[in-house]
Amino acid sequence: RQAQAVRVPAVHLHMTAATMQVSQQDFEKAQEQLKLLKKDPGNETKLKLYALFKQATEGPCSSPKPGMLDFVKKAKWDAWNSLGNLSQDNARQKYTELVSSLVTAESAGREKDASPEQGRHGGYETILVTTKNNITKIVFNRPDRKNAINHKMYREIMKALEEAGKDDSTIAVITGNGDYYSSGNDLTNFTNIQTGGLEKMAKDGAVLLKEFVGHFIDFPKPLIAVVNGPAIGICVTLLALCDVVYASDRATFHSPFSQLGQSPEGCSSYLFPKIMGLAKASEILLFNKKLTAAEACAQGLVTEVFPDMTFQKEVWARLEAYASLPKNSLAVSKQLLRSMEKEKLHAVNSKECEVLEERWLSDECMNAIASFFQKKSKL
Repeated sequence: RQAQAVRVPAVHLHMTAATMQVSQQDFEKAQEQLKLLKKDPGNETKLKLYALFKQATEGPCSSPKPGMLDFVKKAKWDAWNSLGNLSQDNARQKYTELVSSLVTAESAGREKDASPEQGRHGGYETILVTTKNNITKIVFNRPDRKNAINHKMYREIMKALEEAGKDDSTIAVITGNGDYYSSGNDLTNFTNIQTGGLEKMAKDGAVLLKEFVGHFIDFPKPLIAVVNGPAIGICVTLLALCDVVYASDRATFHSPFSQLGQSPEGCSSYLFPKIMGLAKASEILLFNKKLTAAEACAQGLVTEVFPDMTFQKEVWARLEAYASLPKNSLAVSKQLLRSMEKEKLHAVNSKECEVLEERWLSDECMNAIASFFQKKSKL
């Protein structure tokens, strides 16, 4: 009995060591595979990978908690600390599985891209652009991030608008891929503070935003928003610069500027009161009121609301009919409608961006954004 009692643990230890060796090999292979990924998996996934890697290599979080305004380090610390006492073996396993799922998803995406949709424009990573039946369609394409707009996406949308303004299409349409139209500005734009610090980040952000909104003000053809789901922030305010807005009945409209210590943009400080009256506009822009699709339609921000089940079918049938109208006639008429306001809109855009630059540098704004990330990390 004694000999058997000695042998059993010895076999167990041998098997455990072999398992750990395989796990370590897979773990190291996963690290190499991660470096080969072409597509950015998004900040949420990168935080998970960071936390699992630290847990697998160092064990439970033991470093001091960073300061509240050090967004990046604090987000990393929160992610690592949230793993608690997860064992290093389990962390290696979870890390390896997560990398494997990312590799599989990217491979599937490459296969899909190998046979591109008819009329598809190349050269875009964050949006999809197609031209078909006289319609150029611009689709926000970060569904895993609820189509939040990062700096790259801002620039790609501007490029798409420039191309659509010059191509042979009659109208341009903006919509979202997935459940969301867009969750607005990607707040991680505020965490990527490069050389030059906060002042440079705020100045560069204001310049980019001014140019971005300017593209909507100057767009020469009819521009139609097809709001397929919830819309937040900049993607709500820009609707007032579109010529027609169609919405699914499950869409909502929310501009939480004061909640984040910021101020209105997209010419909404001028156009929202003009469209819906000062009192209604103040509820939305000052007090963060979220509108249903029906409320947004009643207040003039949305042209028409459709049942979600038939939304795509009804809207695209109508858009194809619009796109068959004489192209030059539509463009000239659009310019007449916009010409009296264009100078005013550019002035409003400049002032809004100037104020926002100041807001982004304020302690109030920084604390509000830090609070947002803190609440998000606890979910």
